Amino acid sequence: MTDKQTVLVTGASGYIASWLVRFLLESNQIVHATVRSLSKQDKIKHLLDLQKKYPGQLHLFEADLLQAGSFKLAMKACTVVMHTASPFKIDVNDAQKELVQPALEGTRNVLEEISNCPSVTRVVLTSSVAAINGDNYDLKTKAISQLDESHWNTTSSLKHQPYSYSKTVAEKEAWRLQKEQNRWDLVVINPSFVMGPSLTNRVDGQSTQFMLDLLKGKLAIGAPDLHFGYVDVRDVAKAHIQAMLVKEASGRHILCQNTYSIVQVAAIIQQLYPKRFNLPARQLPKWMLYLVGPFIKMSWKSVSRNIGHPLDYNNSKSIKHLQINYKAIETTMKDHVQQLFDSNLISA
Repeated sequence: MTDKQTVLVTGASGYIASWLVRFLLESNQIVHATVRSLSKQDKIKHLLDLQKKYPGQLHLFEADLLQAGSFKLAMKACTVVMHTASPFKIDVNDAQKELVQPALEGTRNVLEEISNCPSVTRVVLTSSVAAINGDNYDLKTKAISQLDESHWNTTSSLKHQPYSYSKTVAEKEAWRLQKEQNRWDLVVINPSFVMGPSLTNRVDGQSTQFMLDLLKGKLAIGAPDLHFGYVDVRDVAKAHIQAMLVKEASGRHILCQNTYSIVQVAAIIQQLYPKRFNLPARQLPKWMLYLVGPFIKMSWKSVSRNIGHPLDYNNSKSIKHLQINYKAIETTMKDHVQQLFDSNLISA
């Protein structure tokens, strides 16, 4: 694989994909980027700005995940397809329509289009650790202390952790399609909870909303004893590029700097910005979550299988094979908060 390539990035206005597009342009790649609508220029302003900064390198296309053939024009002449487009929502009314259908059919439509584009030799898929495990309690049921790329989420469904279910079925479909042919190979990136500065000032993303809720005191009285793996958005973008450039890269790759509870993350921000924000300093007892869970869209089953259960991911494959040098959590949080200051989403 040569260093300079023409790369298709789907869902290019998204949180991870925006950084991916920027890094690809900075490394002199030609980028074909798809978005849902070119007319909604407020949502793609940062891409239009990049287009001006890197003339002739960035080409924008409209494409619909649910429309077969929608990616044909954008894929033309590309050697690599980076499929990042997939909805990330927690609070949904119709999980099948809002999560599973676009994730599954979108993956199928993008990858099946490759059969009409013989220039493509590698696909890099943005999956998630949600396809590794559905609940923190999964470690106990598997009798393990750490999750790695060999593990699959077997506990999520349309009714329980539907987002995790959508990521699982979409990734499995990608592997199925890859095994049916021998022209293109597949490398999968499985990020944990992605945090860090956004290239836009949009507030509709889960990562930005989580940070705003934390900084604005929504959890001031206390936070649930809930552990996540965390990773910087810039490390995730760089991992995609490494997955493209490293010829030997294969299989799945967990991306996780480390795991922290919400209170631990709050303490890190508190150290960075002493007395600036009304952050949670204590964990709420689990029984209280059973009472308030339904009001915050958290089922009793989710409370039971996640609150108070530790979590750990093995990130050694990403370090060894993709040469990821993880940013410290303090850097991620500081840069994320600064971006919110700069975007006037919180007052300085």
